[in-house]
This record gives sequence, structure tokens and C-alpha cells, in this order.
Amino acid sequence: MKKTYLFLILTLCFLACKQSPKDKAEDSVSEEKPIAIEMVTTKGTIVLKLYNETPLHRDNFVRLVNEKAFDNLLFHRVIENFMVQAGDPDSRNAKLTDTLGVGDLPYKIDAEINTPYFHKKGTLGAARDGNVARASSAMQFYIVQGKVQNDSLLSVAEGRINGWLAEHYFKNDTVNKSLVEALQKAESADDFKTYTALTDTIMRKSKSYTDFEKYTIPEAHREVYKTIGGTPHLDQNYTVFGEVVDGLEVIDAIAKVETNNLDRPLDDVRIISVRILEN
Repeated sequence: MKKTYLFLILTLCFLACKQSPKDKAEDSVSEEKPIAIEMVTTKGTIVLKLYNETPLHRDNFVRLVNEKAFDNLLFHRVIENFMVQAGDPDSRNAKLTDTLGVGDLPYKIDAEINTPYFHKKGTLGAARDGNVARASSAMQFYIVQGKVQNDSLLSVAEGRINGWLAEHYFKNDTVNKSLVEALQKAESADDFKTYTALTDTIMRKSKSYTDFEKYTIPEAHREVYKTIGGTPHLDQNYTVFGEVVDGLEVIDAIAKVETNNLDRPLDDVRIISVRILEN
């Protein structure tokens, strides 16, 4: 069964007591100047900064940039007022008729979901499939365009966030281990009928699952969503590991292109090159 990366976030804990060497090392990382990335595309140049608070994603992205892994790849999934997605290694030499979105490297990145980082316009996030751990794709990423929100839309988004959180915690509850294992077995066996039935069961049961702390969109985040915009319903469910610091107009230009029924641009939008900028 083919997996598609959906668009479809661990709360930071602050310790007031004596820090361990590991804690101190993590603090020193967060105080470092963020790494800046230049991404040249056929629609213009984007400059991104990578968050030091998501070191696994930061280091993986830097390594791939140094290996030129993103050069000549396509933005293969584009949805106006939502996001633009790239990083499928199969897109480098893809024909216009090829279906993209499942290519990747043979590993995932552990989730680094930090509450302070949210899906405002320009956010750099890691795509993922529906794995229980919410681990990220090794290569596929998205940049948020989104739209300006109002209080009503933010309330709807909050409901969607908590619905996904309920499903996540339901799946990770040991009581439901056998159900999740059966789902994974059906997926591995390409048993679509069983997989669909189990998915429906999990979704239905998770709606009444309450053994987790519900999320409320912080007021500061709400103000950003109501001014520059974004895609708030993705919060707390995907790893955000950077943001655009220059070139938001390029994201808008990419998002405006005409696409087919699979959200792939009819005319290729390509990443020409990606490099690390000197601090």
C-alpha cells in the first residue's frame, strides 16, 4: 500500500533545579546563531533559518543540503492558501505524468514537536506519514502559505488539533496495542480492506478518548494567525523546524501555479540549488 505524506507537535519542560550536563549542552545549542539556508527556485530565492531547538531535523537538513540532495527536486505538491511541499527524491527526473509524493530515504527523524513553534505563514515543517510516533520524513518538507484566520476559524482549527491529538494518544495507549499492531500488519500486507476498517475503528474510538491534555491555541499565536496568517490546524502534530526569513513572496508565487487533481504543478516548479549561508 502506498503511503502519502499528509499534513496532517512534545511540550517543552523547563527545569528550575540543577541542570545536568545534557541540559547545559542543549541550552548552548539553543543559544547558537540559527543556521541560514538559501534555496534558489525557478520562482525566486528563499532564505530560511533552522531552529536550534529541533537539532535532529536541523542537522539532518544541513547534511542533505551539503550533499546537494535537494538540488533539482520539484515542488511536487502545491495547495494555494495551505502550503508548498518538496523533497521527494523521485521528483528529480520525473515526467509530467508521474505521480509523486512517496519517495524518501530509508529512515525517519524522531518527532521534535515544540509548543512555541507553530504554523504561521512561512513556517518550515517536516512532512510525515501516519506512523504512530509521528516521526518525520527524512527528506520531504513543506513551507506554509496559509491564510489569515479569524476567531471562528481558529476555534475550528483547535477542534481539529485536539481530534488528531486524541487519535495519537489513543494509538499510543498500551490498552490499544493489539489494534494498532493489526493496523500496521494490514498496511504492510497491502490489505486495503482490513486497513480501512481498522482505521475507521480507531478514528471512531479515539473521538471519545480523553486521557490527554487538550490543547488551546495560545493568545500570542492567535494574534499572528489573525494578522499574517497560517495553517493552525497542523499545530502540535507535525515538527516545525524553521521559517522563511526572506522570500515569502516566492512562496506566494509557487502557491499560485496551476495544478492537476493530485496538486502537482502543471509546469514544473524546481529547486535549482540549496546552500548554507555563512553566519
